Amino acid sequence: MTERAQGVKVGTHKALYLAWRPKRFSEIVGREQEHIITTLKNQIINNRVAHAYLFCGSRGTGKTTTARIFARAINCLSPVDGYEPCGNCAICREFYEDRSMDLIEIDAASNNSVDEIRDLCDKIKYPPANAKRKVYIIDEVHMLSSGAFNALLKTLEEPPEHAVFILATTEPNRLLPTVLSRCQRFDFKRYTVDTIVDQMRKVLMDIEAEDEALYEIARSADGGMRDALSLLDMCLSYDNSKLSIETVREVIGTSGRDFLFAFTDCLLRGDAA
Repeated sequence: MTERAQGVKVGTHKALYLAWRPKRFSEIVGREQEHIITTLKNQIINNRVAHAYLFCGSRGTGKTTTARIFARAINCLSPVDGYEPCGNCAICREFYEDRSMDLIEIDAASNNSVDEIRDLCDKIKYPPANAKRKVYIIDEVHMLSSGAFNALLKTLEEPPEHAVFILATTEPNRLLPTVLSRCQRFDFKRYTVDTIVDQMRKVLMDIEAEDEALYEIARSADGGMRDALSLLDMCLSYDNSKLSIETVREVIGTSGRDFLFAFTDCLLRGDAA
């Protein structure tokens, strides 16, 4: 039985946000990113895949996850309905098992020098090893140095036909206009509280949880699904028999919104005591 089928009760623990990370477009929760998913699906179906994309939005909204799904989908040998990675072909298995030489992920926060980007640009001319396209996912791309951005510009403008760039960032305002103009930009929305709560209920399965506790976690996550699942993981580590509002407030270190409203009312009334 798979980890996901067993919910949170597994023998070897894996962080919830990793265990429940979507691997297909259909597994992406909520309607917040529907405008992006629909556009990407249509591009795959109509064979109109661009050479450079910019995925931007606050943390935990699915930028890197969507980039990985898109990379699998455009390389899948037998896509379901023309756009969904099948998960069974040789290429999908390589991508799922993180052993594909045609999916290159770069963390720009720690690989931001001009020499590293020049090396990337030199190697991009080589065709993919097994897949149809070689996909480069550059996370936190705003962390690249000015020299690195300049080195990347020419490749972004005229990349080889087999190459696709997906740049992900939480701060698109820090990118050069010349970079922005070379990419198709997709803005990821923050998840609503209700969407986050619905996903947490799905993750918890048969573990009892108070609605107030779930909503407290969802509000604290500030629109980030990854943050919410990480907080949920912490709360379950504290007490995995039941998720109560007391447990959540103890873990998060908050008194709750009701207390804040009551405190504000006292201030407005001048009730210092």
